[in-house]
Amino acid sequence: LALGTTITITSNHWAMAWTGLEINTLAIIPLISKSHHPRAIEATTKYFLTQAAASTLLLFSSMMNAWSTGQWDISQLTYPPSCLLLTTAIAIKLGLAPFHFWFPEVLQGSSLTTALLLSTLMKLPPTTILLLTSHSLNPTLLTAMSITSIALGGWMGLNQTQTRKILAFSSISHLGWMTMIIIYNPKLTLLTFYMYTLMTTSIFLTLNTTNTLKLSTLLTSWTKTPTLNTTLMLTLLSLAGLPPLTGFLPKWLIIQELTKQEMTATATAIALLSLLGLFFYLRLAYCSTITLPPHPSNKMKQWSIKKPTNTLTPPITSLSILLLPLSP
Repeated sequence: LALGTTITITSNHWAMAWTGLEINTLAIIPLISKSHHPRAIEATTKYFLTQAAASTLLLFSSMMNAWSTGQWDISQLTYPPSCLLLTTAIAIKLGLAPFHFWFPEVLQGSSLTTALLLSTLMKLPPTTILLLTSHSLNPTLLTAMSITSIALGGWMGLNQTQTRKILAFSSISHLGWMTMIIIYNPKLTLLTFYMYTLMTTSIFLTLNTTNTLKLSTLLTSWTKTPTLNTTLMLTLLSLAGLPPLTGFLPKWLIIQELTKQEMTATATAIALLSLLGLFFYLRLAYCSTITLPPHPSNKMKQWSIKKPTNTLTPPITSLSILLLPLSP
């Protein structure tokens, strides 16, 4: 994984960038399927087929560009059909709407640590390629996919009870914010990506420590680790983008930049659509901080879980505390 990511983000040639993406895909497949559960095998198959199709499209677009311009340099993407194909390929790799259907299913079939890798590290190489080619991408196509991602990420996350699926739709929504601004201010996209990675890492590690896969489990985890759950609540609110917390900072800057670009209607639309996502973040935060007696049917299952060891708790808590300062 580290090798594939490093090759892609440091390469200047399309063939090397494609090689890094392929190494990444082949490296994550054993991690997804290691539990040998039928759902994990299904997730692995879906992930492999989707990523293989996206890599093929990316290689095809770079070959078309090289055939037209004689250049294999990533920054020299000037052939319009190649730009459209590349945007589509990267959207499939990232899970941008309308190519997002594989992402929640794959996350649901993976363990929490693998889901964390899929949500953060695996998104870095495609995002880097988008950054390197941002000057030649189609603004209309990217804006349409971004608005669709923000809308669908909030809308489809409303009726989920599985924490991994909720975080998957959260990832789709945040990807919409990142790609919205990538043409106008690529550095702001990187800032948003770093903030999202930090907050999501904190949430996934916390859920992994308390062994929380569903909202019903989250309801009874307050009695086991109250300090960790309090920090989880604040991190979730930060990921939602509530103004006092750090997660509001990238959204504020993106809306400000869109206003400078005279895209006030777009800025207003994505700000209103992000309120959909706020609902399930608030529900998660509420579930993580209330004390609810377990249901009689699952009393033994929920309360017989051994209290988690404190080996991961200090680093997770310190990582989460970083998200508490006021963004202004």
